[in-house]
Amino acid sequence: MHHLSTARGLLDSHDVDAVLITFIPNVRWTTGFTGSNGLVVLRDDGAHLLTDGRYRDQAREEVPGEMEVHIMSNGLDSGLADEGLLAGAKRVAFQSDHVTVDRRTRWGDMFTDVEFAPVSGLLTHAAGVKSRDEIDAIAASQRITDEVFDELLSWLRPGLTEKEVAAEIVYRHMKKGAEKMSFDPIVASGPNGALPHARPTARTLRDGELVVIDMGCFLNGYASDMTRTVAIGEPDDDMEAAYAAVLEAQEAALAEARAGMSASDLDAVARDVLASHGLDDAFSHGLGHGVGLQIHEWPRVSRTSEDDLPAGAVVTIEPGVYLNGRFGIRIEDIIVLEEEGCRNLTGSTKSLTRID
Repeated sequence: MHHLSTARGLLDSHDVDAVLITFIPNVRWTTGFTGSNGLVVLRDDGAHLLTDGRYRDQAREEVPGEMEVHIMSNGLDSGLADEGLLAGAKRVAFQSDHVTVDRRTRWGDMFTDVEFAPVSGLLTHAAGVKSRDEIDAIAASQRITDEVFDELLSWLRPGLTEKEVAAEIVYRHMKKGAEKMSFDPIVASGPNGALPHARPTARTLRDGELVVIDMGCFLNGYASDMTRTVAIGEPDDDMEAAYAAVLEAQEAALAEARAGMSASDLDAVARDVLASHGLDDAFSHGLGHGVGLQIHEWPRVSRTSEDDLPAGAVVTIEPGVYLNGRFGIRIEDIIVLEEEGCRNLTGSTKSLTRID
């Protein structure tokens, strides 16, 4: 899938003669090209993709027919000059948040008559609003993660190490057709769960403890992301109460989430619930983030965000509680924001599952 026509609108909205797209996820979003090396040039009189010989056939198969593919052997930036792709252009927009100072300097030396206009977040908002095909792709990726979690519930047992569980998560995702993991799985047991981004260790799963499992994969370029917290053996009263509070916070946010509301207001819904249980100080991160061709995209759902949430955005809702030295709890779903509410793409149970 591609969004070339949307990207071409940047020429008018930024009043430029050409647009350079260099950030690989945005190259793919614009053109459908899945290679790891590419540069897009958009002009009123044409659209161009520059890549290297590794992708000669692939690029021509993947990009829209109206795009011209240039196979370069001496670097993509040199190709801009060799192919004359900026000839006559006076003002050129580029992705300032994804271009190094060295590269920008090189462009200035190569194209002395061009004014390069830096634009931060050039495609951030456009790519944050997902098409129906993109939502379907994310949902397909999420189904794999749901299936893996369901299988884990019958496989998990006391005595396994966090690393063993993480390895099993990767194996089962790949066996089901995932391209790769969207991030290294988090498996955090007992006090390790109080670290929101804990790395799996050789620590074993033990009776009377909670385990935070955060995982996701890429399928056809689009990511999944889900967190569940399970109990090994019998959880104590504090664990059960904290889990109930986190689930209440998540369900409240899911009930309120809708297109048009501010990201900070949505974050506040979950945060206020946790505050009513005296746990707001234990919620140390934002409520969620966008998901798509990247595992973390715009919009960011947090108390410091100044964004409104658009229809079609796919975001996580993941409140958590982290009690240092004791345990952690996080529950995370992926949702699609719609005018009248939200649609949950996550199917896994959220009841506190006990593993004996």
